Amino acid sequence: MTTNTPQILTPFDIGQVNLKNKFAVAPMTRISASEEGLASQRQIEYYERFAKGGFGLTITEGIYTDQKFAQGYLFQPGITDVEQAQAWRAVTGAVHKHEGKIFAQLMHAGALSQGNRFSRTTAGPSAVTPKGEQMGFYYGSGQYPTPKAMTDEDIADAIDGFAKSALRALEISGFDGIEIHGANGYLLDQFLTDFSNQRTDKWGGDVQHRVRLILEVYKAVRQAVGSATVGVRISQGKVNDFFHKWAEGEAGAEVVFGSLADAGVDFIHVTEFEAWKPAFTSGGDSFVKLARRYAPDQVIITNGSLHQVDHIEDVIRDGADIIALGKGALANPDFPNRFARGESLVDFDPSILGPVADIKDSELA
Repeated sequence: MTTNTPQILTPFDIGQVNLKNKFAVAPMTRISASEEGLASQRQIEYYERFAKGGFGLTITEGIYTDQKFAQGYLFQPGITDVEQAQAWRAVTGAVHKHEGKIFAQLMHAGALSQGNRFSRTTAGPSAVTPKGEQMGFYYGSGQYPTPKAMTDEDIADAIDGFAKSALRALEISGFDGIEIHGANGYLLDQFLTDFSNQRTDKWGGDVQHRVRLILEVYKAVRQAVGSATVGVRISQGKVNDFFHKWAEGEAGAEVVFGSLADAGVDFIHVTEFEAWKPAFTSGGDSFVKLARRYAPDQVIITNGSLHQVDHIEDVIRDGADIIALGKGALANPDFPNRFARGESLVDFDPSILGPVADIKDSELA
């Protein structure tokens, strides 16, 4: 390890929030809420383990934001009303007990919804059938249905859902900050992506127009929550198309990251399958390096196979401020403590996510 690496164990400010170190738990869908979308005792224990294990920041799984088209999975938690928001208080309290901070990731599934108790139909930017098939470990099967193209009223409702959910998350649930899910193929990313967004109105066309919904959601959330810490997660790959690349290449990255910087987001959370690899062409710059170039003053969180610790210093060198772990955190909920002590790490066992990716008893032991 280089002399840079120990800096990951030092405190860091992200917007209004002070973190005890630069290790974060990445958001991971675990479908362990009640059928009504209430955070469960299992989730309380699950999230507490990460804080107890030394993570400075935990970002929740995607939380659905309205009682229309937002829910993506059965047993996904929501924050659409006071009851759902109050159920999260025990989770945030358990994390705070160990001096950890926790952000609510707000998510609208859009066309990738495969389990929504409020609607039998899905909605997206255009009536384009999503690539791939529904995920069996999230109770899905077969092709995704073709969504209805969202009207301006549908879009306004989705924006409003994000804003009101963000306010509930801070005022009722006790979260420390908000991450807007603009990645991984869900609604905001569907608007950003050329093949899923065939619109010819102000929400479609070139990348400057396709990024508009992400910016409008951020603007609405910011207006709702004032100076609270708010950021956006961005990716190229999607849960239904792992290796998708932006058609515009680096020019698209300049527009997306530059627009987020101009909007004033507190952080940008970039995720790639392998975060240290070139984003577009062989020998080119990584996604995190492009984010740093075009959003030089924003905090950059980076995620993507960084349980391979030899690559942590690579992405720090490229401009990452905070390292977010998914598989590494599942295998080692005490990853930061192990890392600080120089202890060996447990390898990730993929069986933990099968046959259904809910929280297992073995994770709570």
